[in-house]
Amino acid sequence: MANSDHLLFKIDDEAGRSRSRLADFLYPRPAKRGVGAIFKWWERRRLAYNAIVAAGGAVTLTVGGLGNLLFGNPMTLGWLLTPVVPVLLAANACYTLGPIVESLTHKLWGRDVLPVGPHLFRAGLIFSVGLTLVLPMILLGFFFVVRVLEAFI
Repeated sequence: MANSDHLLFKIDDEAGRSRSRLADFLYPRPAKRGVGAIFKWWERRRLAYNAIVAAGGAVTLTVGGLGNLLFGNPMTLGWLLTPVVPVLLAANACYTLGPIVESLTHKLWGRDVLPVGPHLFRAGLIFSVGLTLVLPMILLGFFFVVRVLEAFI
C-alpha cells in the first residue's frame, strides 16, 4: 500500500487483511457484552452520526433555499433553520434508543443472540439520512415540478 493508504485502510488483525475506514465505520466490531460497554460503543459513534445527519440536512436546506431563490421567493435564514433544532433533537432521541434496545436484547437473551448494535446503527443511520435528505429532496422535486408547470399554465 502507498504511504497515503494508511489513512484509508488499516490491517484487520483478526482477518489478516486490510479494511477501509468506511468499512470499519459501517461494519464495526460489536461492543463487548455489557450494558456499560454497549453505551460506550454507541457514544463513540454519536458525533459521526450527527455530522452525517447534519450534512444531509445542510444539503436539503441549501437546495431548498436555492430553489426558492430561483423562483423569486427568497426565504429568511430564520425560517430556513426553524426545523433544524427539532430534527436534530429527534434524531438524537432516536439514536439513544439504539443502546437501550441493544442492552435490552442482551439482558433478555444474553449470549444466545448475536450483537445487534452494528445492525441497529446502520439501520438508524440510513433512516435518519432518509428523513433529512432523501424524503425532503423528493418533496422539493415535486414542488419544483409543480412550480414549473404553474409557470407554463
